[in-house]
Amino acid sequence: MNLTEADYVFLVDPWWNPAVENQAIDRAYRIGQQKKVVAVRLICPDTVEEKIMKMQASKRNIADDLIKTDESIFKNLTKADLLDLL
Repeated sequence: MNLTEADYVFLVDPWWNPAVENQAIDRAYRIGQQKKVVAVRLICPDTVEEKIMKMQASKRNIADDLIKTDESIFKNLTKADLLDLL
């Protein structure tokens, strides 16, 4: 399969680590890609996949707080946040 010819990327099985999904999308943008690429996430409500997406969002928010803010992230972290990281 030649990913430089891909028009669409369908993510149907989300992974707890959003970087893995981003890498799958980025592979369609390899050198030589001339077209726009559409990435589609197919998530049904009330499924394990929806729970994974919520976990990804939570982890993304914590990571953004660690990287982007000057104030101490530890002031805003709760016990539940710390346990979710494990």
